[in-house]
Amino acid sequence: MPGYFSGASDYVVVGAGLAGAATAWQLAARGHQVTLLERDIPAAHDGSSHGSARIFRYAYPDPFYTQAVQDSKALWDGLTLEAGTELITPFGAVDYGPKRNPAQLADVLAGAGVEHELLSAAEARSRWPQIAFDTEVLWHPGAGVIDAETSVNAMVALAVGRGARLLTGWELQSVEARDAGYRLHSAAGETLDAGNLVVSAGGWLPRLLESLPLPAGFVAGLPEFSVRQEQAFHFRYREDDGGSGTGAPGWPTFIHKAADIQAYGLPGGRDAGFAGQKVAEYNGGPRIRSAAAQTGVVDPANRTRVVDYVRRYLPGLDPEPYAETTCLFTNTPNEDFLIDRADNLTIVSPCSGHGAKFAPLIGQWAADLATGTGTVPARFRSASTTALTS
Repeated sequence: MPGYFSGASDYVVVGAGLAGAATAWQLAARGHQVTLLERDIPAAHDGSSHGSARIFRYAYPDPFYTQAVQDSKALWDGLTLEAGTELITPFGAVDYGPKRNPAQLADVLAGAGVEHELLSAAEARSRWPQIAFDTEVLWHPGAGVIDAETSVNAMVALAVGRGARLLTGWELQSVEARDAGYRLHSAAGETLDAGNLVVSAGGWLPRLLESLPLPAGFVAGLPEFSVRQEQAFHFRYREDDGGSGTGAPGWPTFIHKAADIQAYGLPGGRDAGFAGQKVAEYNGGPRIRSAAAQTGVVDPANRTRVVDYVRRYLPGLDPEPYAETTCLFTNTPNEDFLIDRADNLTIVSPCSGHGAKFAPLIGQWAADLATGTGTVPARFRSASTTALTS
């Protein structure tokens, strides 16, 4: 529904990526009047939620996040059932490397009751000869790959089915506080009134913060955001690696923290024509001020580092990338999320490249906070907010 629109809504959600779509879905499911605004289209290619390949995993060194994954998985299961389509494809995951501490991860998973194995490097190499493991390896079969774009569209469709309005091509320019809430102004001159506002704008958040009517103390307490234009590369499976052209069931997802690089990989799925593994260096892309400054151009130095990594550690892949892309990571210093509220304005920023797996739970937390019916973990609130509520 692009084009001019002037009206009002009890809840307006800005940003139709994974977090914003999940929030709109949760609010609409509770019977609220919701408008979802998107500067482009849901899961837009220049955002953080496009494409078919995001890692779903349970392995975290912090038990809090492992428990949150378990809570999120229950919501994913309900969403999958309601949407009538598969959103997470099981592949399992391996974690390894001298800076990954697989034994610690195994202890966390054991405490949470998550199925796993701790393997020696030799045992892991015999099972996955396409990967050159350099330490012991944590394997947990419950991990998989999220189809981000399909998930966004499923949640948007469910929200619209419950009465939410979706406005695409609606780029938020500024927000002014009014007695009854907020008036939103678009870059094209449209206006929309909101009783409550939820901003889930991903890499556009740092720039939008300057135009939001937030208390100075609240803004001062927010963590520093850094936006990176990340790069991901697709490498073809070698014919003799045990993979297949239908998603390579022999390939797990992986996180490898080597001495000189932190890399991750997963079956590339639809994004790569089901022909290869998606491999990237975590936070290896250049810093940019906000999403508006992205170029979509791959950094040659980052390409060289990832190709070198594949040559050293992934013998089951052809080390020349056949496809490449950029995406956005919006980071906080400690990699925690931000879900916080001042007056009737809620900020939602999953952040740091690991928010996709929590999308339905983030939507639930954000809806609870925006409606005043619940709260979110204190670690996701700003310093100023926690000081006021402690």
